[in-house]
Amino acid sequence: MPIFHGTPLHGSTVVWIVSGLLSAHGAALADDGGKGEPVVLLTTVPTPGTPLAAFDISWVDPDTQTYYLADRSNAAIDVVDARRNRFLRQIHAGFKGFTGNNDTSGPNGVTVSGHWLFASDASSRVVSIDLRTDAVADVAFTGGAAGLRADELAYDPHDGVLLVVNNADSPPFATLIQVDKQTGHLTVGRRVVFSTATNGAEQPVWDPGARRFYISIPEIGGSAPDGAVGRINLDGTLERLFPVKTCQPAGLALGPDHDLLLGCSVIFDTAGQPWSPADPLSAAPTQVVMDARTGTIDASVAGVGGSDEVTFNPGDRRYYTASRGNPSGAALGVIDANRQSLVQVVPTFNTPATAPPPRGTSHSLAANPHNNHVFLPLPANNIFPGCLNGCIGVFGTARDDDDD
Repeated sequence: MPIFHGTPLHGSTVVWIVSGLLSAHGAALADDGGKGEPVVLLTTVPTPGTPLAAFDISWVDPDTQTYYLADRSNAAIDVVDARRNRFLRQIHAGFKGFTGNNDTSGPNGVTVSGHWLFASDASSRVVSIDLRTDAVADVAFTGGAAGLRADELAYDPHDGVLLVVNNADSPPFATLIQVDKQTGHLTVGRRVVFSTATNGAEQPVWDPGARRFYISIPEIGGSAPDGAVGRINLDGTLERLFPVKTCQPAGLALGPDHDLLLGCSVIFDTAGQPWSPADPLSAAPTQVVMDARTGTIDASVAGVGGSDEVTFNPGDRRYYTASRGNPSGAALGVIDANRQSLVQVVPTFNTPATAPPPRGTSHSLAANPHNNHVFLPLPANNIFPGCLNGCIGVFGTARDDDDD
């Protein structure tokens, strides 16, 4: 177990203990489908500009093997070559940046289709950006309360429709926006209101098989153990709310066989109540696999929780979780999507709560299916190499790195 001595970014000298950052760190908790190789930190990609602390959604465009990060610290979209693990540039498009409050900051959501990049921002702003020039093609507004952000988004590339979520409004809502795929022009359409949601609305995904959007709803009716996943038709109808217990889903990822991985953001204890370190009962961190067709819970995957963004990598058929609230410390969770079982928990990093703001957490990630590299932004720290100004950690197996 390597020990890193040093001075933290804020405050007195400490000794950091990290479990094998550059070796096979993170205990393998289940058979990983015969691959036999643990996920490790392969490298880091330092980020320029203002030290990275405030950031949001990540996205990998598999067609170009390019990674995009909504970087609020620099009021920009960070762009990384996801094949060679090299920082390329920052795209500035009048984003709000970090205001000290996530609800009024931006950029937030980000996704790409073809040469169009779509990003959401504070004051309900949504932009389309032409990646051939990095110029803003159009701006639309979803009409939330003054100053509050448009947050996560998903895109239907066949019909050219965005679903953009205003999570900080009360009640939260989502907006369908039609995209002109030739010009990038954005036309605001129908609003979908989540009237029973009492703790925001989070990550949406597009299911091309069902031709439906799905969205995670952390809490229904003010009851902490009661969350849901909503199914939305292209005409803006909220068709169903599939219930889920003791999860509070934030992240949502479409996997194989019509499965959805729900990234459970709240840790519950063994009695099904929200857990804290002072709880006399043990924590019971889980992630949940749901059948998107019926809402049936297929599996409760124990051993990692407190997740925000989650993703499915078709290259290795694994789910990955950005579990900033994991009870044993911030972690990258690795789940075998076929067996619906936990493979590994890999330590990551949150800025200590004792440090002055802005404090960053490891809550965002995306995967490149061509080389199976997982990109997880890390706030500025002196634990991970090359990360004093903040960086993007690149995780994978040694075999995947050799095959690239």
